[in-house]
Amino acid sequence: MTITLHVKGMTCNHCKAAVTNALQELGGVTKAEVHLREGKVDIDFDETKVNIDKVKEAIEDQGYDVK
Repeated sequence: MTITLHVKGMTCNHCKAAVTNALQELGGVTKAEVHLREGKVDIDFDETKVNIDKVKEAIEDQGYDVK
């Protein structure tokens, strides 16, 4: 499954790395592409291994707001 989440608060490469790393640590996420300028993250994941709520939680745990 592929989703795009709008994330507020990402401003720099550190933000990009923090979100990318948090998502890649989740079992089942196969791709996480952060777009700082647009304030969004494109995520490919196996919904049999991880659900959307866990994906959102991983981003929020890094201090960002998911819309």
